[in-house]
Amino acid sequence: MRHKNIVGNTPLINITKNIYAKLETYNPTGSIKDRIIHYICEEEKRNGLLRPSMTLVEATSGNTGIALAAYGAANNHPVKIIMPQNMSEGRKKMIALFGAEIIQVGDYDFEKAIEIRDELVENNKDYWSPNQFENQLNIECHYNTTAHEISEQLESMGLKWGSFVSGAGTGGTIMGVNKFLQKFKPDAKTYLILPKEEQHDIQGIGDGDDFLVNKDLIEDVITVSTSDAKDEARKLTIDLGVPVGTSSGANIFAAKLLAEKIDNPNLAIVTVLCDRGERYLSSS
Repeated sequence: MRHKNIVGNTPLINITKNIYAKLETYNPTGSIKDRIIHYICEEEKRNGLLRPSMTLVEATSGNTGIALAAYGAANNHPVKIIMPQNMSEGRKKMIALFGAEIIQVGDYDFEKAIEIRDELVENNKDYWSPNQFENQLNIECHYNTTAHEISEQLESMGLKWGSFVSGAGTGGTIMGVNKFLQKFKPDAKTYLILPKEEQHDIQGIGDGDDFLVNKDLIEDVITVSTSDAKDEARKLTIDLGVPVGTSSGANIFAAKLLAEKIDNPNLAIVTVLCDRGERYLSSS
């Protein structure tokens, strides 16, 4: 991947008081999903499962599709992306920008998107999928990269890691960080964010099943409404001068709720600013 040296190693910024966030907009396509696509694709190349010129296929709410489309363009792989039609037009346009084909299914229908992905891969020997919703390399990626980066950055600031709070699309981020915390920072707690509404518009989290999330390892669940997530994302965009998406708004809103409960300035609450906000302009 031609831009592999600029995947990850993103800044950890102070939002307010003891809340810190990884600014994943620094990744090549502007989201945290560049991490898993680069990690999984490169690992599977080494294993011989991903071969030159194979067609890359994935079911996605958008960001993984954007990252995979970019990876395919840079590495001469055709790409097919299956996604619910209610995902933002900004995401779809970014996927198309890299030359990928988009196959749309019904609103919120991730099960159908995954079913089509699996059928395509099963019926075409030259098709390959990163299988983001099932692949343990997704967790391994965030254990080996995101969590280690956060730990090193906090230590360089003289801070103690108290908790990690995040929504989950696939669950790779939260479970990878949780795995790291269990091993190296056992006193730190992990909190999962879920949308308050059954049919919500916090794109990128709460996409249906729990997928990779093991709730037995989660300290507690924090619910956030779509309106609160969107309002927080707008506020963050203005305060930071960096456009961030709705899931970032949900993460910061939940981190602030957690900070009110914990109220310990010596313990850093860490979360993630998952992606750039311009891909949400059609749905904001």
